[in-house]
Amino acid sequence: MTAIRNFRRPAAIAVLGVASIGLAACSSSDSARADLAAAQVSTIGVNSYLWRASLEAVSFAPLLQADSNGGVIVTDWYANPSNPGERVKMTVSILDTDLRADALRVAASRQVNQSGAWVDAPVQAATVQKLEDIILTKARELRRQALSN
Repeated sequence: MTAIRNFRRPAAIAVLGVASIGLAACSSSDSARADLAAAQVSTIGVNSYLWRASLEAVSFAPLLQADSNGGVIVTDWYANPSNPGERVKMTVSILDTDLRADALRVAASRQVNQSGAWVDAPVQAATVQKLEDIILTKARELRRQALSN
């Protein structure tokens, strides 16, 4: 009996969710357009919120490549003026037209200056994750702003 009760609750929640989607579909066409705008992109090949957020997140570094159709942003090497003995290069790939965490990939390379020569150095996984989080947070903020207008 407990198993049946445990099954009914998620089923009831799912039915309510489907019903609310049906009600939302009956709302104004502005709402439908906003929902579509939140999920898809028509002017570039990838999600526009992720694209704009990515460009903003890496704007401190010079760009080598920015391909909105392919969803690839590549920066040139950037050395923080407060730490000139270290430099980073980033690649951001947007893989989908939907605003989802798995539609974003960030890769970074790091080099340190040893006796006048740049030598590859490891990048902490937390650094890449932090940049992905910054991009996703900004993309969601851009989406909220677009939906509220």
